[in-house]
Amino acid sequence: MRRALTAAAAAATALLLAASPAAAHGGKPAPKPPKVTEIASGLVTPLSAAVGAKGTSYVTQNFAGLLTEVDKRGDATVLYASANGEEVGGVSYRDRLLTFTETLIDDETGPVASSIRTLRLDKKGNPTGPARTLADVRAYEDANNPDGDVTYGFRDVDQACLDQAPPDGIPVRYEGIQDSHPYATTRGRGTTFVADAGMNAILSVSDRGRVRTVAVLPAQPAVVTADAAAMFGLPDCVVGETYWFEPVPTDVEVGPWGQLYVTTLPGGPEDDSLGARAAVYRVNPWSGSVRKVAGDLLSATNLAVSPSGDVYVAELFGGKITQVTRGGHRTVVETALPAGLEWDHGDLLATTNALPGEDAPPDGHLVRVDLSRSHGHGHGHGHHGR
Repeated sequence: MRRALTAAAAAATALLLAASPAAAHGGKPAPKPPKVTEIASGLVTPLSAAVGAKGTSYVTQNFAGLLTEVDKRGDATVLYASANGEEVGGVSYRDRLLTFTETLIDDETGPVASSIRTLRLDKKGNPTGPARTLADVRAYEDANNPDGDVTYGFRDVDQACLDQAPPDGIPVRYEGIQDSHPYATTRGRGTTFVADAGMNAILSVSDRGRVRTVAVLPAQPAVVTADAAAMFGLPDCVVGETYWFEPVPTDVEVGPWGQLYVTTLPGGPEDDSLGARAAVYRVNPWSGSVRKVAGDLLSATNLAVSPSGDVYVAELFGGKITQVTRGGHRTVVETALPAGLEWDHGDLLATTNALPGEDAPPDGHLVRVDLSRSHGHGHGHGHHGR
């Protein structure tokens, strides 16, 4: 996942900026919690998952650079390992084809190379050959920079005021930089859609590898408080002004009528220091129009959409999986560090405990959430999206 600012600046921003208090979530928790069944454990940073055929699932162990198959008994088999320590993520499955992302990340400069890869499987689920590169999205970013004309930071503050800001603090005004970190994929109607958390955009990739920008997600606002400005030595002239963070798309799914559903982190801190500012957007893949479906989510890292249009969101640092409804949000299940989330024939396939603790070895889990025990959800059955 990518923060809009450098790590140091983002840490400072956690104390510097404050948004309006998050609205209370509507609705009530389900009176009967759903049954959660563990499928596999001991996974290393399982940040994405996909539903396969005949009870098979696929999980990326992102920071270990592995794409793993998990059979219905919970036995795990590595199908692909990156050659040079690249992060492997964003897995999706359709018609015996696995699609995933691969990103080479430099510890100092961040992502330096990124691509969309595919792996074809036979009827038994075994790879028919080596993985191939479908598209070089870093090359596309370098050539096009879709958010290059978007201004982030303080948009409406005089330069004379901004000049008083500490030179080594958060960037006060800048245009979208060249950065690509593809984080999720999904396939629909012969096209692969990509949520790129570095590019701040949703892309489409044809089967021949032609890349197109579908939409750039909107910048995310937060307001500077007087106390925070004084604490960090910022001039009084920025008090009450809006700081526009980068959006950070983390998942994309094809929903009813071919519409795309996208989760975003709001840039800056991913915890609750600025409130619950993550969101879900609906994107028209033909026109590129973007509409906000829900806000007030905390670190939304993935979503699942049922065939009838029910939307479920993994709130990583919120410690829960949430159903988004017209009346508000409803907690489906509370669970530690949920990350990947997929619709699975009327249930949810999820990864949990996805990040290791400071003094604990990685122990990510793949689980199934039985929605038949949970009230207020759609009961549409059938495989969706991935």
